[in-house]
Amino acid sequence: MLDFDDRADAGRRLAERLDGLRGQDAVVLGLPRGGVPVAFEVARELRAPLDVIVVRKLGVPFQPELAMGAIGEGGVLIVNDEIIRHTGVGEADVVDAQRREQAELDVRVERFRRGRPRVEVSGRTAVIVDDGVATGATARAACEVARAQGARRVVLAVPVGSPDTIAGLRRIADDVVCLMEPELFFAVGQWYREFGQTSDGEVVELLERAATPPASARHDADPAAPPDPGTPPDPAHPGGATNPGGSADPGKIANLGGGAHPAGATNPSEASGPAADDPPAVDEEVWIDGGFVELTGHLTVPARATGVVAFAHGSGSSRHSPRNRLVAAGLNRAGLGTLLFDLLTTGEELDRGNVFDIGMLAARLVAATGWLRDRPETAGARIGYFGASTGAAAALWAAAEPGADIAAVVSRGGRPDLAERRLGDVRAPTLLIVGGADRQVLGLNQLAQERMRCPTQLTVVPGATHLFEEPGALQAVTDHARDWFLAHLR
Repeated sequence: MLDFDDRADAGRRLAERLDGLRGQDAVVLGLPRGGVPVAFEVARELRAPLDVIVVRKLGVPFQPELAMGAIGEGGVLIVNDEIIRHTGVGEADVVDAQRREQAELDVRVERFRRGRPRVEVSGRTAVIVDDGVATGATARAACEVARAQGARRVVLAVPVGSPDTIAGLRRIADDVVCLMEPELFFAVGQWYREFGQTSDGEVVELLERAATPPASARHDADPAAPPDPGTPPDPAHPGGATNPGGSADPGKIANLGGGAHPAGATNPSEASGPAADDPPAVDEEVWIDGGFVELTGHLTVPARATGVVAFAHGSGSSRHSPRNRLVAAGLNRAGLGTLLFDLLTTGEELDRGNVFDIGMLAARLVAATGWLRDRPETAGARIGYFGASTGAAAALWAAAEPGADIAAVVSRGGRPDLAERRLGDVRAPTLLIVGGADRQVLGLNQLAQERMRCPTQLTVVPGATHLFEEPGALQAVTDHARDWFLAHLR
């Protein structure tokens, strides 16, 4: 099975499978950012207009990783009634989330289109293109938004995707075209030889090129006019980007490596700790026996590491969570090993009840802990847990198991109330980190601290909301977690 050279190569191959749509009044809609270079090639081959489809998921107020709906341009609102019923969210919560995400959607639309109008999809075939799908949450939202905008037919086209996720998306789109559905699917980036981050500048340039008619089509061709849209931008300098390896979105978290290295390469000038100057002894994709299922993850162990932290992500997230990967990178720089892994398989994630089955999630974390202790590289190392949201409940539950021997636990914006009956059994020193503006979750953590009998500390990051998206907030989380683990894992 051949890998794709890059997103442009993937787009050209995808276009061959979509050739039947040529002349069918189709509109190609790229999911920014990574889907746009793929979509550019598809639109060029189909001779169809290219646009972006900008969607924003609406997170449950006390569980933002869990989507209760989505919004799109033109006032489109999609609501997941099942999640609304399960969580007890009220209409006012939906309205608040819609207002908040609408502001971000408007900013992104202006950033990408630069004042150009949206290409109309009503009554046409909407071909939604991304560079691949893992969980498929954004692709699902995009398909629903395009349909709500009046698309006659919705086609989802991706170069590669998880088989379970693709199966679920076939129930949402009218047609799904996926070139590769490998059984051993771990991340979109593993199927590309080059999978660098797509910048905002590259998205803008590709849209501008697609909107500019070729010189042969102009009545008054100007030799100094912009180049033919059939010539894609130089990937080494997409759109004049000056920081291709970082985030082009101020205040947001950069993609730290496209999935192949969740701990991400970091700026050497920021390195600290005894192992910071040494290459990691282990930095690889791993498979963990979770009982009846095989769990996928990424293990990074710096040279001479004395402790390893297993990450338990929150609902709607995965081992590719940019927040957890950023924290993991900080721990690696301090000389600590990290294991980021998925608590659920892609198929299990489709059943939202599994997200709140804390006992099952904790059992998976216990299995991963045993796996770590059996590996030669981590045998004898002290083990800690870092849990976010519902993952924090799983971490506390697992740490409460008899004989768990967990050295330390850190909770970021956690839901310890979901492990309430096990809190008194936790023996590991526990740090509870909560955003100062995340008042509901702060109250839940204060109550949990009162019920715990182990050494605990509640640290509030001033002004931070649940996802710690404010400038400097996530770095504060990383610093607090690093110091806590260094104090207890060595």
